[in-house]
Amino acid sequence: MAQSCATKFVNDGGKTMKKKLVSVLLAAAMSASLLVGCGEEAAQTVQETAEAVQETAQDTAEAVQETAQDTAEAVQETAETITDYGTGEIKIWVADNVVDFTNEQVTNFIAANPQFAGYTVTVEAVGEGDAAGNMITDVEAGADIYAFAQDQIARLVTAGALEVVEDSNAEAIKAQNDAGAVGAATVGGTLYAYPLTSDNGYFLYYDKSVVTDPSTLEGIIADCEAAGKNFYFEINSGWYQTAFFFGAGAELTYETDDSGNFTKCNSTYASDAGVVALKKIAEVASSKSFQNGSAVSNATNCAAIVDGTWDAQAAKDMFGDNYACAKLPTFEGADGKTYQMSGFGGFKLLGVKPQQDENKLAVCDALAAYLSSEEVQLARYNAVGWGPSNLNAQKSDAVQADEALSALADQLQYTIPQGQYPGDYWSLATSLGDSIISGEIKADASDDDFMKALTDFQSTCESYAQ
Repeated sequence: MAQSCATKFVNDGGKTMKKKLVSVLLAAAMSASLLVGCGEEAAQTVQETAEAVQETAQDTAEAVQETAQDTAEAVQETAETITDYGTGEIKIWVADNVVDFTNEQVTNFIAANPQFAGYTVTVEAVGEGDAAGNMITDVEAGADIYAFAQDQIARLVTAGALEVVEDSNAEAIKAQNDAGAVGAATVGGTLYAYPLTSDNGYFLYYDKSVVTDPSTLEGIIADCEAAGKNFYFEINSGWYQTAFFFGAGAELTYETDDSGNFTKCNSTYASDAGVVALKKIAEVASSKSFQNGSAVSNATNCAAIVDGTWDAQAAKDMFGDNYACAKLPTFEGADGKTYQMSGFGGFKLLGVKPQQDENKLAVCDALAAYLSSEEVQLARYNAVGWGPSNLNAQKSDAVQADEALSALADQLQYTIPQGQYPGDYWSLATSLGDSIISGEIKADASDDDFMKALTDFQSTCESYAQ
């Protein structure tokens, strides 16, 4: 289309120029006829003028034709540049349960964009939890486009495994997705990934025939104990632990530079708020109903479990007609105050690996933008239940009616978006929880003992950013 418009413009210009030249020649001829009686010298002058005009007209006409040809060639060259992306192979890693869905979407994408038909796209099953480790081990052999859990973004940036999102796509992402998802995809002020979901948080699944009031932790545990049922919470996880610590008002975040290196740890775990949280964890663990865990598939005799949307169907199957969901409850601290359980909000992201071939990079960018679009996010929700990060998709009737996503949405009001954390933090948090499970830290320990454990924990966390 660009070629035909440009060519038409030049050809019309040539016709206009020719009309002007005809007018000049007619004017010259009329002048010559008027001067016939003025002598041979005047006639000669008119003749020379007419010849000069004719020569100029010829030169100008040739110039117009040459310009038209050059313009047509330039338009043709531009069109070929835009539509010819060559050939190649693109490898995509996604979770096993969305491989078929992703293949379908890739087929739709290529059909709608025939200029990319020269590329063969292969979709492989590599979970979000494993993708980052595999990419960092061998970036060159890794996928060109891959889904990953947001807490891995700093490592991926440092390893050079993520291409910066190009400007126009970045603007669309910031405008169309929720703030938490955009923040999760950003390192040092630079957007490195395409948000896929805002559903990587946790809340309460419960049996409503057992738990009469899910609003307080003490009430939930009392109901479970009375019914001889189990309450599941994974206290030796750095992800779930924060529900208590952040809820009590303690802080633990990290700052990174543009390269993803950790530069500072902001922690107030070694504080009165931290003591309140750790004491409550130890108290929960001392209940006869307590079981350490967060997977419905591993739960037995369960009446309540803190888990995520990925286990919604399993929870429905387990609880049957008594299936119910709610935000996390409040808890009463040792100081007599009531605290709302908090925690992390998490996200799934889609990354593009840096490419030497600019054409291939353009195709990867376009495909990643499509796979994270409103249309595909909503289709993915309908197919496998993943909660969208796209603001319009979140407003759809289907998403609004989802009980698990509604409970998560309620809970996310009290959480913070999960930022970047060193890999060692997660191991350290596991050790802290294990010390409670093993009885090394008991519910009736002194405040000094709790504070010592938290001081050691905080000092080690701070060392990861030095």
